[in-house]
Amino acid sequence: MQNIKNKISFILFVLLISASCNSEKKIYDSESKQNKPKHKSIAFGKFNKLMKNGDSEAKFNGAVKYFDAKDYTKALMLFEELMGIYRGTLKAEEVQYYYANCNYYLGDYILAGYQFRTFVKNYPNSKHLEYCAFMNAYCFYLNSPDFSLEQTDTYLAIKEFHRFTLQFPGSEKIPECNDILDKLRDKLDRKSYESSMLYYNMANYKSAIVAFANHIKDFPDTKHEEELKYLTIKSYYLLAINSIESKKQERFKGAVDSYIKFVDTFPKSKYIKDAENIYSNSLQNLEKFNKPTS
Repeated sequence: MQNIKNKISFILFVLLISASCNSEKKIYDSESKQNKPKHKSIAFGKFNKLMKNGDSEAKFNGAVKYFDAKDYTKALMLFEELMGIYRGTLKAEEVQYYYANCNYYLGDYILAGYQFRTFVKNYPNSKHLEYCAFMNAYCFYLNSPDFSLEQTDTYLAIKEFHRFTLQFPGSEKIPECNDILDKLRDKLDRKSYESSMLYYNMANYKSAIVAFANHIKDFPDTKHEEELKYLTIKSYYLLAINSIESKKQERFKGAVDSYIKFVDTFPKSKYIKDAENIYSNSLQNLEKFNKPTS
């Protein structure tokens, strides 16, 4: 009898604990639903309703609000639809302005640049003209790749920044343009330098000599001028040493002439001692060609 009472007491205890847990779970679920933020679902509901049922004016105002709130994805979707609706109207200018900026802020610099260029072409009297002209160039700059890659966008960025400085010489953006132009030129300078050094490092001295000269011509302000002019001397000398007999005299003379130009330009160069040794050796080799044959 006592065992039966104990079993009944145990069953009642388990049922009581289970009921308590279920009650606490319901209270927790209820509180969670109450405390769960609703603004996202509401915002999405409003956006969805605006996309489906809003008139063009409501969509434009909504798109501007999303843009100002930095929700560029929703703003882009609305402005993209409005591009077709407002084409050929007075409001098309503002729509395209916002649309270009949405693409920019979302990191699509190719499409943003295209939209800014189109804006400049379509609205030459716009209050946004200077800004869009700058952003066109700036998008090319952002798309400019590492120096080791193909540099089409770098050249286009330089071209468009030059165009901007000529069109808006009094712009407050001019100092920034000049800073960016310096960075872009430095990138091209480095690419050209690395390409020319590749010939030298592969012992293709004939091509290296041509590449060094072209680099200095294309980048007259290059920081590599001293090094490349020294390496030109060395390349002529190494080329002469490894040449057939009929080519040696001309190439040793190239080393001598290059040294004379180098020492005039960089009389205190860190390369001067090595350059003098090459010069001296080249002269000694040239003497062999100047001796009369018996």
